[in-house]
Amino acid sequence: MAIWTPGWSNKAPQEHDLVLTIAGDAVLKPDIGWLNQWRAVSPFAKAEPDAVYVGQWDGQAVYVAEADADADALPGAPEPVPLRDALLMMEDAPADMLSTAFQVHHWWRDHRFCGRCGGATGLHPLERAKWCEACSIPWYPRLAPCVIVVIRRDDRMLLARSSRVKRHFFSLIAGFVEPGENIEAAVAREVKEETGLDVSGVRYQASQPWPFPHQLMLGFFADYAGGNLTLQEDEIAEADWFRPGELPPVPPSTTIAGQLIDAMVREISGEEGAQA
Repeated sequence: MAIWTPGWSNKAPQEHDLVLTIAGDAVLKPDIGWLNQWRAVSPFAKAEPDAVYVGQWDGQAVYVAEADADADALPGAPEPVPLRDALLMMEDAPADMLSTAFQVHHWWRDHRFCGRCGGATGLHPLERAKWCEACSIPWYPRLAPCVIVVIRRDDRMLLARSSRVKRHFFSLIAGFVEPGENIEAAVAREVKEETGLDVSGVRYQASQPWPFPHQLMLGFFADYAGGNLTLQEDEIAEADWFRPGELPPVPPSTTIAGQLIDAMVREISGEEGAQA
C-alpha cells in the first residue's frame, strides 16, 4: 500500500513529480490512479496559481494544481470526480491526500492578497504560509475545528438526517466550535441547539480532516442526560433513536461519522475495542 506523508516545500514541480489536478470541487482523475506526472497534466493546469507542494506519495513529491477553465474540453483531459463522491463512494480514493490537497489549494487561492492591507502576498521562505511583506504578517492555512457526536441512550443511539444534504444518510449531530469555547462545551451546545437534548459523559474518540472546505472533525461519544427531541428544522430534517441491527442508511466507514457509528455499535453490543 502506498504511503502518504503530508509536508511543505517551496520548490517548483519538476516534470517527473506527481500532481493532483482539481477543478472547483472536483478532482481530474487519470484513467489509472489519482496522480499523474507534472509533465503529463501541466497542459490542463493554470499557470497561476502555480502548483503547490502538499507532501509525498511513496517518496515522490506531490503537488496540487488548479485546472484551466476549459481543461475538460481538451483532448485527453482526465475525468472530473466530485470530491464528496470520491470520499463517500470510491474505496480506492486516497482520502488523506485529497483532504490535504484541497485544503492547501483553498488556502493558496484565498490568500493571494493580504487581509489587512490588500497587497499581494508571496510565499513564506521557511514555512507553509503566505507572507505580506508590507505588514510582516503570515497567513496560514485555515483550520475550523468541528465536533461530531454519537449520543447513547441505553441500547440505542441518536441518528439524524440533515435538512441540507441531499443524500439520504442518517448521520450524527455536528457543528463548529465557537471562539472562547472548549470542545466539551461545544458538544453540549450543538446537541442542545439542534435536538433539545442534554448530554453528559462527553468523551473523545477520534478525529478526521474534512475538506469542505477546511474542517477538522473531532469525534465524541456522549450519554443522554435528559430532554425531548425538539429539532432545529433548518439543520435537522428528522432524528430518532436506533438499536444496532436496525440502523437506517449511514455514512460509509471512510468518514468519521461512519467510524463513530460502527464504534458505538460495538460498544452497545458489548464487544471490545470500541475506539473509532
